[in-house]
Amino acid sequence: MRKYVFLLLAFMTLCSCSENKKVEQKAPLRVKTQVVSHGFANNSYSYVGIIEEREATAVSFTGMGVVRRVLVSEGQAVSRGQLLAEMDDTQARNLLSGAEAAMSQANDALQRYQMLHDNGSLPEVQWVEIQSKVAQAKSQLEVAKKNLSDCRLVSPVSGIIGKKLVGAGETAMPSQAIVTILDISTVKVKVSVPEGDISNIDGSTPSTITVEAVGAEVQGGRIEKGVEADALTHTYDVRINVSNGDRRLLPGMVASVSLTHNPIPADAPTRSLSPRGEGSNYALPVTAVQKAADGSLFVWTVSDDSTVHRTKVTIGDTTGNNVAIIDGLDMGQRVVTEGYQKLSEGTRVIY
Repeated sequence: MRKYVFLLLAFMTLCSCSENKKVEQKAPLRVKTQVVSHGFANNSYSYVGIIEEREATAVSFTGMGVVRRVLVSEGQAVSRGQLLAEMDDTQARNLLSGAEAAMSQANDALQRYQMLHDNGSLPEVQWVEIQSKVAQAKSQLEVAKKNLSDCRLVSPVSGIIGKKLVGAGETAMPSQAIVTILDISTVKVKVSVPEGDISNIDGSTPSTITVEAVGAEVQGGRIEKGVEADALTHTYDVRINVSNGDRRLLPGMVASVSLTHNPIPADAPTRSLSPRGEGSNYALPVTAVQKAADGSLFVWTVSDDSTVHRTKVTIGDTTGNNVAIIDGLDMGQRVVTEGYQKLSEGTRVIY
């Protein structure tokens, strides 16, 4: 009997070990990778940018009053002249009615005194006074009409509603923005460029903008260079104009920007390439390079079986968000650039 008990316990132990091994088999980690290439050979450097609208217009009432209704919502496309909001116009209509009555009274007096003036029975001073009252009534009528018209807020430009700042029932103050209208038919991609790179960029420097949020890759247009550096980061703001006819690119989206700097002169000295890439200036994102406990630098490379391994590297100059790898990598190797925080030697990954 004891023999059967021992056999049963052994069987259960083997099953338990088998299940534990299955549990210990971790699912592959998802990472982003980059294939090693001569990133600096064509002077193409990468930066991170933010999309901005071409122009923003804050639209407001000219007078104070209670907002009766707002007819647009954030993200809505509007055209020039479209009604955006209305203010309570009760007081404006009352003032208009009074101005119309005063205008009617002044015109009636003018007609009655016209006959006396034509007959020479009316002193000239009194005739001038009557004409002045007519002019005053006409001016007040125009002001009343303008006040009533100003209770309707219309769009001065075409674009997209960015923010709705005041809702129905709230009191709007003069010149207080009710909504903002963004012109995004053309957008600008703002990039902070280190002071060491700014001299290599001009108004016609070629650029490629990638926006993962909408799966778009477009060519940049004219470049606007800032002339004042940030006091802390020593970077200059560069804005790249990008056509956005389909309005896919929205303000605030993050963009990956590749700028092709001015080419290296033909007579500039070059370095020979070593079998391990020394002097080849392979370009990788700065964040892909890690520091080991002994102070050495390494990157995670992906082997053919989709496992990662530490590979020691030697770095060179840093340009933008890229660093030059001058030794340790071969052309065509795949390097982990994002998601490396949870990696360890031999971890299986998917990319």
